[in-house]
Amino acid sequence: MRILVTGGAGYIGAVLVPHLLHEGHEVTVIDSFMYGQASLLDCCHEPALTIVRGDARDRTLVAEHLREAEAILPLACLTGAPACDRDPVAARTVNLEAVLMILEMKRAEQRMIFPNTNSGYGVGERDVFCTEETPLRPVSLYGRLKVEAECAVLAAPSTIALRLATVFGVSPRMRLDLLVNDFTYRAITDGFVVLFEGDFKRNYVHVRDVARAVSHCLGHWERLRGQAYNVGLSEANLSKRELCEAIRKQVPRFSWQDAAVGRDPDQRNYIVSNAKIEATGFRAEVSLDAGIAELIKGYQVVRRQGYANV
Repeated sequence: MRILVTGGAGYIGAVLVPHLLHEGHEVTVIDSFMYGQASLLDCCHEPALTIVRGDARDRTLVAEHLREAEAILPLACLTGAPACDRDPVAARTVNLEAVLMILEMKRAEQRMIFPNTNSGYGVGERDVFCTEETPLRPVSLYGRLKVEAECAVLAAPSTIALRLATVFGVSPRMRLDLLVNDFTYRAITDGFVVLFEGDFKRNYVHVRDVARAVSHCLGHWERLRGQAYNVGLSEANLSKRELCEAIRKQVPRFSWQDAAVGRDPDQRNYIVSNAKIEATGFRAEVSLDAGIAELIKGYQVVRRQGYANV
């Protein structure tokens, strides 16, 4: 299958693109390389890969490469609440308007998998799992833009939305500002973290399982299309404090202090059910413990400079 991936050199794309190539797909990546990353260098020997340095908001450029695509993965995104708050204009044009542009140009038969975030659930009810039927109540500009984009995507033909849990794990375009990655890095380098709202919960998923979820959708298209699916580790609906405890099992010197004052700017707090996509035959495979072990090794290589979005 010929697949167009915007933002394909980002954190998820740097894992997903090699995965798609390994499965025999032809992949075209459009990416601005705005963070100066060197991801995808290890794939440049692949004849089935085309890399285009450019902006996912460039209508002429996207139209040129969209023409031959059988599937589109719009990964280009200003990811996370802090990054969007810092530049709301870029957030709107990249996270929403670029997606609407693709929807306007794509043909009905072209498949589109939209990588959303489950942050749209905002603040859930205590001990009540968020399902795909739960009302979306985002608490950040990032969440609101992604929810608006998803609504437009699912109103179009031949589309799927994946509501991803908080992603973790090592990627060639590494990010240290994701919660598991961040806390594990602090455990290794500082041995300490200050917790704001340590009881706030969210769900997690490994970046390699995100790639697998995309493949699952492409391989079961007729059954899955037209719907949204939560994608996460069902055993990893954890509070920040529980996450710290999981990290300390592998980094015994790690400690944390609950903040007496202050608040986390990201006020998400919910637990998520992944039963819908699991009923289709997909289940996340990489455990939180395995991901933490992987990160500990990775942090012998990585240091903070250049590995975050803000």
